[in-house]
This record gives sequence, C-alpha cells and structure tokens, in this order.
Amino acid sequence: MDDKRSITSLKKTSNLKIKDLRTNFTNSLSGIYDSEEILSFFYMLSEEILGLKRVDIAIHLDKVLSIEEEIAFDKAIERLKKQEPVQYIIGETHFYGMSFMVNKHVLIPRPETEELVDWILQDHVTSGMPVKILDIGTGSGCIAIALAKKIPEAQVYAIDVSEQAIEVARQNAKRNQINVTFMHLDILKTEELFQEFDIIVSNPPYVRMLEKKEMKSNVLDHEPPQALFVSDDCPLLFYEKITDLAKEKLTEKGSLYFEINQYLGIETKDMVEVKGFGAVQMRKDIYGNKRMIRARLN
Repeated sequence: MDDKRSITSLKKTSNLKIKDLRTNFTNSLSGIYDSEEILSFFYMLSEEILGLKRVDIAIHLDKVLSIEEEIAFDKAIERLKKQEPVQYIIGETHFYGMSFMVNKHVLIPRPETEELVDWILQDHVTSGMPVKILDIGTGSGCIAIALAKKIPEAQVYAIDVSEQAIEVARQNAKRNQINVTFMHLDILKTEELFQEFDIIVSNPPYVRMLEKKEMKSNVLDHEPPQALFVSDDCPLLFYEKITDLAKEKLTEKGSLYFEINQYLGIETKDMVEVKGFGAVQMRKDIYGNKRMIRARLN
C-alpha cells in the first residue's frame, strides 16, 4: 500500500519538461512515421493539449507539464502507434479556413476537395441573386458549409446516408455559424430530388476494393468504409444515380460537380455525357491527378 502511495505521489509531482516530452514523443513514434510527420503531430498536439503554437514551443522548452498534460500525450502516442489519424485524436481539422469537428463517423476533409470548392466559387461569383445548392454525401459538411459561407445568398441543402455524419455536420455548421439544411437520406434509394437546384455537388464513395492495397492503414483502418468504398463491379454506382437525379432537377443553367476517382476519370466523363450532359469538363488536382468534373445540361 505504501509503495502505491509513493508511486502515485511521485507521478503527481512529475517534472517532465517540454524538451524531454518532444524527445520521448519522437523516439516513441520513430519507425512508424517519418521525422517530419512526427514533429507535425507533436506541434498539433501541443497546440491542443498545451495551448502552445509551434512558434511558442522554442521559448517554453523548460516548461514543466502537469500530470494531466503528460497523460494526454501518453494517450495520444498510443493512438498514433495504432496509426489513428491525428485529426481524430485532436477531434478537429481545418478546411477552407474554417474549423471542423471530425470523428470516426466522417471522412477527414482533403485538400483536393478544397479545389472542388474553389472551382464552384470561380464559376458562381456572388451576384446577390438567390441560388440553391445541394451537397450529396456531405459527411462532415465541409463542402456545404464552405459554399454557404462564401455564397451568403445561397440556400444550401446537404444529405447523407449516415445519421451520425449528419449530426457531426450540424455541429460543424453551428460551430462556424453557418445556416445549412441537413437531411438524412439514402441517395441510392431516392427516386426524385425534393426540388430544383442551381448547383449539385458530390464527393461520393469511389474507391474500388481492388485499390485497398494502395491505401495507408490510417485511412483503411480508421475512416468510415461506407464513405470510401464501392464494389469493383459497379464503381460508378453513385455517379450514375446522382447524374440521373440531377438531370431531372437541375435548373436550366445549373451545374453538376463531382470529385472523382483519378483512375476512372475518362469513364466517369463518358458516362455523364451519355446521360445527356454537355460541356463536361475534367480537371486535375494540385498533384496532377484527374480529380474533378463539371457538367451542364445546356
């Protein structure tokens, strides 16, 4: 009993300094991640747990951690060893200059998706005229919320098959003080969209099962599979369904935007054209991958 008390007492008076924490953190994760990535994780966690930004660390290297801070880092290290995304550990990420809550129920927003938002905004400069937007498969709500912020006159709707994802998206809209109408809806079981839209955008599941071998375990083992994968036999399942629905409910000058599988760019573009869309344009992302499509009926 006395030994337990002495151990507890010793632990409560831990004198771990930030400089020692950084060394321990790096050594614990070496061999799992490269050194730059480890330091990136360290600074992200330092801001979350210690309230210190990267620029502040250098002048606080001798700061002693509290026991709560030390425990928080120990837990984070264990989760990182299992290659859990650091964004899930922190509970948030950034997209288009805004903070978004993320957890295991939603995909972590990618930089390529910001490029899709950019394209939409380039095409639809704020005019003051009402515009209706639908985001299909909204996940964290990042696309819908970013568009609603940048196009203040827009009425933005967003749907997802996951109720948990919709709850995360609602919290993100509240966090960023943005008004978006979120709805729980399975697009594959939808016969008709509930109204007409000027813009329909979707980043649906598009990773084929055969592509799993190319994926890192931080994505494969932790991000929601229903938001990622489609069967090898019907890889364009979501695109075909959404294109059919959009054809009936886009306004005369409306536009359809997709984030796409880089390996199926030509196939996706051809499918959209066969279904009656014209002026179908494909764009590459910053990494040179075929990543986005825009289509118009007229």
